[in-house]
Amino acid sequence: MSREHDVIVVGAGHNGLVAAAYLARAGLSVLVLERRPMIGGATVTEEIYPGFRYSVFSYVVSILRPEIIQDLELPRHGLTLLPLPSTLTPLPNGDRLFRDDDHYRTLREIARHSRRDAEAYEEYGRAMHFMAKAVKPILGLAPPDPTSLDPAELLRLARLARQLLGIGEHNLPTFIKLMTMSAADFLDEWFENDPLKATMSASGIIGTFLGPRSPGTAYVLLHHYMGEIDGVFRTWGFAKGGTGSVSGAIARAAEAFGASVETSAPVAEVLVKAGKAVGVVLENGTEHPARVVISSLDPRKTFTELIQPKLLPEKLVADLQRFRLNGSSGKVNLALDAAPEFACWPGVGPHLRGAISISPSIDYLERAYDEAKYGSFSSEPYIDIVIPSMIDPGMAPPGKHVMSCFVQYASYHLQEGSWTERREAFGDAVIDTLARYIPNLKRILLHRQVLTPLDIEQMTGLSEGNIFQGELGLSQLFFLRPAPGYAQYRTPIRQYYQCGSGTHPGGGITGAPGRLAALQVLRDWGRLRI
Repeated sequence: MSREHDVIVVGAGHNGLVAAAYLARAGLSVLVLERRPMIGGATVTEEIYPGFRYSVFSYVVSILRPEIIQDLELPRHGLTLLPLPSTLTPLPNGDRLFRDDDHYRTLREIARHSRRDAEAYEEYGRAMHFMAKAVKPILGLAPPDPTSLDPAELLRLARLARQLLGIGEHNLPTFIKLMTMSAADFLDEWFENDPLKATMSASGIIGTFLGPRSPGTAYVLLHHYMGEIDGVFRTWGFAKGGTGSVSGAIARAAEAFGASVETSAPVAEVLVKAGKAVGVVLENGTEHPARVVISSLDPRKTFTELIQPKLLPEKLVADLQRFRLNGSSGKVNLALDAAPEFACWPGVGPHLRGAISISPSIDYLERAYDEAKYGSFSSEPYIDIVIPSMIDPGMAPPGKHVMSCFVQYASYHLQEGSWTERREAFGDAVIDTLARYIPNLKRILLHRQVLTPLDIEQMTGLSEGNIFQGELGLSQLFFLRPAPGYAQYRTPIRQYYQCGSGTHPGGGITGAPGRLAALQVLRDWGRLRI
């Protein structure tokens, strides 16, 4: 048995590391235990093919909370974010839609497809910017409990109500639509050009088992619109060195504050005595006592694998059984012998330094969803592409490149065959789809890493390979994430907390669940020490 720590954090994903850093910063002794031989969870960089460094799972950064970057001094610990300045949508007919950080050039490009859409684009941007600014502070707050009569909770509810009322009567209809509509229907009210609507609606389906016409995807669109780098909203970026540099910087900050991180230390069970967490036991039998245990794992693992379900209220167990994980995405990472040449834009140009979206139409995205909905993978998938080596040359040898391909859809639950049997067919579908837009792709392809939802689950521990640790549907947000009554990072087991993306405000590289869970522990710490 090792010495007792004030806090043990299970899992060294970015949220677990953020929680550890904040708690160590407050003077507590903190131990982070990670089952893999490396930290980061889904936020890792690995050299899978010699000389080529892949952001294996998570691949872009924008919703990492600014206060976390500041509080933990992450730039001092090696974090550098490089903006992705553009989005290219190549079209099957050889045309393209290209939007970049030159606002007026973007308007001219949109006008080439639809003059009406160019006129609406600025108004849409102002409306979404306002909504993002209004809603983003809520993502940095622990949800109040609407069923509680505690004066402190009632005060927090009143503050939330004031925040929402501050949206104003004129903007309230837009807010309600964003909370309830599909991304496609919402964008239909603004635009007519299909490639523009499809590319924008893709932000509403990322990480969800929903199509662009599914209600609730408009909120996911807003969730991703809140991206911010250096104070600029709607900005996405790439972490220099890959996303592993994000978790690396957070880990270095945590260690600078005094936290310890152990890898290759899989936790088998949280030890519970008299309804209270008192430590953990590893798979090798080693016990680590602690005053507080925090799980950064998804709700399924946090509540039904690390502890015995019989210790939980039956209602909570039932709610967790209904909690939708629904793994829906895969990842294909490519090593290329040269730069990819797009049919719509031959040669090397600024389009290769930004995001590239295979989303030519709403119908294209919906058909991709339909195939997965019935237990398969999309034969012509939606693909979100980044070429990290174009903005960070250290990711590949000189003259060569890595290409990161986030792919939807891929159902975790296949109706025919297994993912072991169908992994390469999935990879072939991605390569064949890309080759329609990149004629030289197959000639320059050196290596591919194909990750199915099952692979993501087995490698990272994310149940069903769900990158958000649970759908961002309306029934699984705010007060309800992951279950009614348990949105404030506590669990029914005293001194046992949760801090993963399955808690508010959800997935993406935000760090917000880790920070908010740590603040909750610190608020409770006075009582816990008695």
